[in-house]
Amino acid sequence: MSDSTESPNHPVPVVFIHGLWLHSSSWDPWLEKFRSRGYSVTAPGWPGEGETVAATREEPDGMNDVGIDAICHHYADLIGAPEIKPIVIGHSFGGLIAQELLAHGYAAAAVAIDPAPIKGVKALPFSALKTAFPVLSNPANRKKTVSLNAKQFHYSFGNTLEDSESNELFEKWTIPGPGRPLFEDATANFAKNSPAAVDTHAAERGPLLLTAGTEDHTAPKIVVQQAFKLYADNAKSVTEYHEFEGRGHSLAIDKGWDDVANVTLEWLSGKGF
Repeated sequence: MSDSTESPNHPVPVVFIHGLWLHSSSWDPWLEKFRSRGYSVTAPGWPGEGETVAATREEPDGMNDVGIDAICHHYADLIGAPEIKPIVIGHSFGGLIAQELLAHGYAAAAVAIDPAPIKGVKALPFSALKTAFPVLSNPANRKKTVSLNAKQFHYSFGNTLEDSESNELFEKWTIPGPGRPLFEDATANFAKNSPAAVDTHAAERGPLLLTAGTEDHTAPKIVVQQAFKLYADNAKSVTEYHEFEGRGHSLAIDKGWDDVANVTLEWLSGKGF
């Protein structure tokens, strides 16, 4: 894990988990903001990810065939069994991983920002299929890493942004991503033991916030809303939902990221963290 900062004001640490096609350093502005509020923070990369964007682009093969289970176990091992469980905050596939860590007792609370669909979500919006097409169109990609080009990134992440901002984010933060998680997620509802399954019904766990950007192409709000409904019969645990009007999948890294961070901080404060 990266360096952290301890504070008696916020003894619960925060672990940030990025999604597909972004490097862990894309959380850097969030780390600075949360540190300024007194939190202990860290943003570990996925298994096989390089220390920097450049290093990962140069040697992406370390993430070949890395799937959802491997990513979950990676973060679970990093968290371990501390006296004080962390808060986990994840974006996209990181939001799916955050839900799994919370359900399995590794986290005190979780925020899933425009998360990838968990098993049980049946909505298949065209925009989500188009986003996944560069990977799912070739079965061989299941065991490879796949890159987006700037045009694909603009559709999948930056559709609410000017071309210049989308291109800047693409150059600054994007890395090749393993294809396997997308194949696993696409077949989740047909697999008995899908790695995308989360115990939404019976898990006694800390509070969970699911968020959706109303213009998100990659994790459209109907996908997040259906995930929220899957938690409806879990009376033992708190699950809440928040929408970011007019925001796309880049909401955690674009010029409006601070608004998303403020909502996250306010929610955590309201839950006693």
